Amino acid sequence: MRLFVAGLVVASACARTPESAGTLDLARYDLIDLTHSFNAQTIYWPTSTKTFEHPQQSFGKTPGGWFYSSYELSTPEHGGTHLDAPIHFGEGKETADQIPLSRLIAKAVVIDVSAKADSNRDYQLTPDDVTAFEREHGEIAQGTIVLLRTGWSRKYPDKLAYLGDNTPGDASKLHFPSFGPDAGRILIEQRRVAALGVDAASIDIGASKDFMVHQLAAGSSVPGFENLTNLDLVPATGAIIVALPMKIEGGSGGPLRAIAMIPR
Repeated sequence: MRLFVAGLVVASACARTPESAGTLDLARYDLIDLTHSFNAQTIYWPTSTKTFEHPQQSFGKTPGGWFYSSYELSTPEHGGTHLDAPIHFGEGKETADQIPLSRLIAKAVVIDVSAKADSNRDYQLTPDDVTAFEREHGEIAQGTIVLLRTGWSRKYPDKLAYLGDNTPGDASKLHFPSFGPDAGRILIEQRRVAALGVDAASIDIGASKDFMVHQLAAGSSVPGFENLTNLDLVPATGAIIVALPMKIEGGSGGPLRAIAMIPR
């Protein structure tokens, strides 16, 4: 058996034959980690009452003579490199465990607005940006993961530089670039993309007051990937994205390990 996911062919786990065992040759790809490590510096939304906690349970030799280590893990769903499930802004929409894999594993495009964001930290992707990208690279295909490169990941994990404000408990003074509602509407409703991702803290700009891109995405069951990194190493077209979150039953999101597979 084979599983067809967003134009990819992956050997099914239940069909481990000599032929299928070599279906995916990772030596044919450059693998790029798009994920910030989770640690004490992980950035969370300013109104979050908790952050990343990783207390040690055991570390060292056991009475039986072997080494053993174990830790507890506690984190809000929305912090660091993470997934926004549609239910995050869409009542009755998919939770983290219900998102189809075809929205998490797919071919991707990267739209680069880093030069514009450098001169305007409130820059939002416009329809003209989408048109310019498609003029050069062709129309964005249905089922594509669209990643927005703002260049903001180079500021991580400096909260003031990255978010534009570091006042505890206050999210009213944030300034960082991201998708704009008009461009988001084109990508979500016309191009019918699989997911949106960005190397900033939100798929809406920091100064947004209505989170319209979140609302549009959630309404069409489009998940979001936030706080990505290394998008400067991913080409405008041709990469395959694997973005697998912690599978939290009923979750509105969760920690995400995202990678790009770039054919050599």
